[in-house]
Amino acid sequence: MFLLLVIVVLSYLIGSIPTGIIISRYVKGIDIREHGSGNMGGTNVFRILGWKYGVLVLLLDALKGAIAVLFIARLPIEVFPFTNTTPFDDFTLIQLIAGSAAMLGHVWTVFAGFKGGKGVATGIGILAAVTTVDLLIGIGLFIIIVSVSRYVSLGSMIGALSIPVTLIIRENIFGAHIEGYWTLLPFLIVISLFVVFTHRKNIGRLIEGTENKISFSGKSSSK
Repeated sequence: MFLLLVIVVLSYLIGSIPTGIIISRYVKGIDIREHGSGNMGGTNVFRILGWKYGVLVLLLDALKGAIAVLFIARLPIEVFPFTNTTPFDDFTLIQLIAGSAAMLGHVWTVFAGFKGGKGVATGIGILAAVTTVDLLIGIGLFIIIVSVSRYVSLGSMIGALSIPVTLIIRENIFGAHIEGYWTLLPFLIVISLFVVFTHRKNIGRLIEGTENKISFSGKSSSK
């Protein structure tokens, strides 16, 4: 149990690294939370510092999830501390736990007053290791929706929700027979709903028509 707790704490701390704040202070000497939407995520960095630094923050945030899943989860736990009743082996289950802790760390970072990003990029890093096909489809939808609507929040939510839907379609319509389907599906549903939850203020602004649109020149615009 002690080693599992270490994995959870380390994953949370990795997820908590405020990359947007670090990059904005290093590049321009500002606190990104005091500009734009006030969020420290890659989208706000894109708006304030330009697409290069926005992409850099997105990649670093995704890397946090990947590190938790691919490296921290490998700490040697010889005996699993509780009965594993899932179809996954112990290591895969530990990966899911570590990834979840990293995502929570990103959204509620201990290094920035427990106020972080929306969890999308970190979630991508996690999902890349456990469900690549469904993630790629979600990313494709995200790109299409953002390209057409210029609402990153809308693209993020629909892209996230499409991942468990794609899993359901592949398993039940195309007969993909995905290993650990009944464990992976609830995990993906929780992750996607969590992404929607972190965008709850954006949903209100989308309904009101006041949500900022992304500009491909690196500046945001209102409706």
